[in-house]
Amino acid sequence: MVREAGLRERKKAKTRRHIADTAARLFAAHGYDQVSIVDVARAAEVSDQTVYNYFPAKQDLAFDRAEEIRERYARTVLERPGGTSPAAALRTLALEHLDRHRGADLDLVRGSLPVLCVGSPTIRRLTLEAYDQHAEVIAAAITETCPAVHPAVARAHAAALVSVFQLVFERIGRAVVDGTPLDAVADELAPAVEAVFDDLDRHFQSFHNASTA
Repeated sequence: MVREAGLRERKKAKTRRHIADTAARLFAAHGYDQVSIVDVARAAEVSDQTVYNYFPAKQDLAFDRAEEIRERYARTVLERPGGTSPAAALRTLALEHLDRHRGADLDLVRGSLPVLCVGSPTIRRLTLEAYDQHAEVIAAAITETCPAVHPAVARAHAAALVSVFQLVFERIGRAVVDGTPLDAVADELAPAVEAVFDDLDRHFQSFHNASTA
């Protein structure tokens, strides 16, 4: 029974990934606003209802990993080793995000969220809302692990951390639209990302030490 349940979950995950990848390719070819759920279902060779079962709204196809990413941010901050700042903990995730785009499948990347943001005001607005949600969960994780830090300070620091991911996100999207090689973008951005996280690490250590003095 357990094995059957595991097989079902893997099959569901595979179907979800197939639908999301199909949508990304359609978005890349035609633009987000020109693609419907029906178009995705036909291209993925599944029923309309199957798409709706996994993605209740079209925007969910573009934000299929948003909740997973948010949970990973929160978990990374919550589970960081003692004496490690949120910036030091999250730095690795930002650099991993850059590295994932080295040699990436451009057919998929052109339909990914960073690129869709450039061409769709709707997706841009929803992405800004997602950044705010990311900051909320990071702030909550900071407050939980560092109760001496004022919640307002935690929220402001979380927003600064998210802005680094936003920088990476937007530069990748613009690079794809402009035809700039992603390897070059990653090479250029990596030192800047390191420098910003170093600065945020110093700021956190400073106000954390002050709040616990």
